[in-house]
Amino acid sequence: MQEITTKAGYDRWASTYERTPNPVVSLDSRHSIGLLAPKPGERILDAGCGTGRNLGAMLAAGAEPQGVDFSAGMLDVARHSHPGVPLFEGDLQEALPFADAEFDAVLCALLGEHLEEPARAVAEFHRVLRPGGRLVFSVFHPEMAATGMSAQFEDAGEVFKMVAHPYTVDDYAGWIAGAGFTEVQRHELSGDEQMVDEVPWASWLVGRPLVLVLTAAKAA
Repeated sequence: MQEITTKAGYDRWASTYERTPNPVVSLDSRHSIGLLAPKPGERILDAGCGTGRNLGAMLAAGAEPQGVDFSAGMLDVARHSHPGVPLFEGDLQEALPFADAEFDAVLCALLGEHLEEPARAVAEFHRVLRPGGRLVFSVFHPEMAATGMSAQFEDAGEVFKMVAHPYTVDDYAGWIAGAGFTEVQRHELSGDEQMVDEVPWASWLVGRPLVLVLTAAKAA
């Protein structure tokens, strides 16, 4: 197994990402959008949108999403799948290419452990949200990450493991609160039978904490 940087990894994984069975993505896809609860006409930022796997649900709800990601390869896939959605290349840990208070909600799904400076990213999410806006921030559960597990994929017969940082639940919650968010709530999701229906090899993960979702609001 070869360790690979996050950007290089996602660029390389992009063409097969949607076809790679992933129990964590399966679980997150069912719950994070539900917690986001997109509404007609809402402007929503999908921060770290990747291949755009969450954009379809936002569009189906009548929302007006935009996406940003630092992987050109993943954005190419997203643009092909959702040609009408504005998508931008950018690093979440730098100034985002959006105005203050531009969005009603921000979704950041399953990339927190790859960030070197999560506090900077969360501060940008707070800036681009309107007063009263909401944040949904999901990550691979720190309890499982502490075992050494992290995102990995196979390409051309080689297995690549993405760089991940050993943050804790309190770390994430602290960065969100420290950015000025209120009403910070923790949702800890464990593997279940529906996940196994989608990814049969993941049966050993039933009952284990796989996804942490933190929800929060920007004060009105």
